[in-house]
Parts: sequence; structure tokens; C-alpha cells
Amino acid sequence: MAGKITFALLIVVVTFLNLNFTSADPAIATAYNPFEICIENCAQCKKMLGAWFEGPLCVESCIKFKGKLIPECEDFASIAPFLNKL
Repeated sequence: MAGKITFALLIVVVTFLNLNFTSADPAIATAYNPFEICIENCAQCKKMLGAWFEGPLCVESCIKFKGKLIPECEDFASIAPFLNKL
């Protein structure tokens, strides 16, 4: 019986020691960054729409407004300022 308790205690101690060595993505633990999402969405829209989408202008907008106006590639109103007529 004492051997089983000692073994269980050993497992618990090893588990707690391993918690210090685990790594996690800090983005999961913190709130999202709207500036990063804005830049990523600009890149995604550029891939989807190609030459019709002004990617650099979109990124400049992200910088100017600090990510407050996030473009959505499927929402015409949010990407209209970045479209050109070719």
C-alpha cells in the first residue's frame, strides 16, 4: 500500500515539474492584436483579388488607423477604398 502511495506521489511531483517546461503561444493567452489582423487581412485580400486590390494602400491604412478599420475580403464596403479599375 505504501508503494502505491509513493508511486502516485512521484507521478504528481513529476507532473508539476513538467508544467514549468511547457511552452504555449502567448497569443492564445492574450487578446488579439487588431493591427496584426489588419495586416494579415490586407495580404489575404491581395492574394484573393490580385491586381484589383491595392495592398500597399491597405497596409498604409492599417498603420494610419492603428488597425481599427480591418478589411474583410468578402465585404465590399470594407475593401472599396483599396480597389482599382485596372
